[in-house]
Amino acid sequence: MAKKDVPPRWDRKMQQRLARGEAAALGELYDRFASLVHGLAHRVLGDERAADGITREVFAQVWEHPDAYDPRQGPLRSWLAALAHRLAVQRLRATETAALAPGDSGSPQAAEELEHKVRRASVAARADYIVHSMPAPLRAALELAYFQRRDYRQTAVDLGVTEDEARRRLRLGLQLLSTAHDVGTPPGPGGGA
Repeated sequence: MAKKDVPPRWDRKMQQRLARGEAAALGELYDRFASLVHGLAHRVLGDERAADGITREVFAQVWEHPDAYDPRQGPLRSWLAALAHRLAVQRLRATETAALAPGDSGSPQAAEELEHKVRRASVAARADYIVHSMPAPLRAALELAYFQRRDYRQTAVDLGVTEDEARRRLRLGLQLLSTAHDVGTPPGPGGGA
């Protein structure tokens, strides 16, 4: 196995601890990633209680099937995000299909509207994941530019970097965010939607 293919030590050890049935490992995993899982589920579903349910379901699946995660396929964080995304999308589809009038559920227009809603929710969840996963310097530059309406010069001053560095950070951050529309892929490596 090449050096870059070696999974992070923490991810490997966590997977091993979960496979041994260590309840403390599940608690540690929950403490570390519950807000990520809940946030993604909430972004897709737009419902606090439903997001709570998805969060419980994700960690229950991890506990019941710890070998489902393969550290060689990518970070545990990305795997959990992909699992949360997949379960939330399934719940959204089921909820929306059940809410349709009995005769509407098979209509092409209803199916198209449902898929459009799922795509919008998936893009929003993926964008949230990308922003929270990107390196702090890129995130800080984007937050200054977006929320505080700073241009690259003002961003450079606020961050204490050169104007070229501010432009580079903004460009890289925006390039990462532009991938949010690639909803055919999960929020991170190692999973599917």
